[in-house]
Amino acid sequence: MKRLSGILCGLALIATTTLAAVGQGNEKLRERLDSAQAVINEIMATPDKGIPQSILAGAVCVTVIPSYKKAAFVFGGQYGQGVATCRTPNGWSAPVFVQLTGGSFGWQIGGQSTDLVLIAMNEHGLQHMLSSKFKLGADAAASAGPVGRNAQAATDASMHAEFLTYSRSRGLFAGLDLDGTVLSQNQDDTRAEYGTAIPFEVLLKGNKPVPENARPFVRTVARHFVASRDSH
Repeated sequence: MKRLSGILCGLALIATTTLAAVGQGNEKLRERLDSAQAVINEIMATPDKGIPQSILAGAVCVTVIPSYKKAAFVFGGQYGQGVATCRTPNGWSAPVFVQLTGGSFGWQIGGQSTDLVLIAMNEHGLQHMLSSKFKLGADAAASAGPVGRNAQAATDASMHAEFLTYSRSRGLFAGLDLDGTVLSQNQDDTRAEYGTAIPFEVLLKGNKPVPENARPFVRTVARHFVASRDSH
């Protein structure tokens, strides 16, 4: 009897620990989605210094990496976690959870935290997003995105790049060179959000409904990236 009681207590402890871990994981993902939503809202609050309308209209996918970390002491490293959504015939897709990693070498000392926004501008960019892992600058052409209302600069940039990249640090919003960084699907976070490791393609093509905790982020992207590609 004592042995049975011990087994039951052990099972109860495992179940409680598992539920607590799931709860913490879900809270972490909700906070990341909320942070990504806040980044978009804060950038678009100052349109004269934000993403040009022609870029907003032509965007195929939007990736937001809140608080991307970059630190260096001779060897440099970069790492960030974020979310991405793509335009579909039925609106913006359920998000995927992504990670951006990279490295550098040189005589550098310092560290900073930056919000990043990556915008896929054409079918090639979309196909790279669907592949679940690619390197900016090598697999996919990327360039620093134009800022403000300069429509001509925005048009030229969107014609020559699969991805436009932006950063926001200490209130300053500007284009950023991210060549050499790798964007990939975060399998663990995807599994935590959807219950299984759903492929990028299934989610970004709009084949899954948007989860409740992700709706504010997706609605925010839809509100600002408003124009249909057919009208651009």
